[in-house]
Amino acid sequence: MTDQTVTLSQSAAKRIATVISSEAGKDALRVSVEGGGCSGFSYKFDLEAGRQDDDIVIERDGATVVIDPVSIVYMAGSQIDFVDNLLGQSFQINNPNAVASCGCGTSFAV
Repeated sequence: MTDQTVTLSQSAAKRIATVISSEAGKDALRVSVEGGGCSGFSYKFDLEAGRQDDDIVIERDGATVVIDPVSIVYMAGSQIDFVDNLLGQSFQINNPNAVASCGCGTSFAV
């Protein structure tokens, strides 16, 4: 099942493909939303082998991201990006549903 309501930037796809290729037995990055964090919800990133039957699968340039059906509700319309700047390297989610976020960049409110 593929759902393009969440997209990957070119830089995120490149980084995910690089990370997955260096991790034996892993073939996807799982992005999920959990309760908690400074603003109410937070993103979680895990490398996974395989998928669940109800996962939403996003693929670009050799990178695969899987998102569970509950998390996709909070992430619809988002773009997953990878930023490499003076402050460091990190995945960032540009989420149009977030009405507030905190300085850590991984916590948000809807």
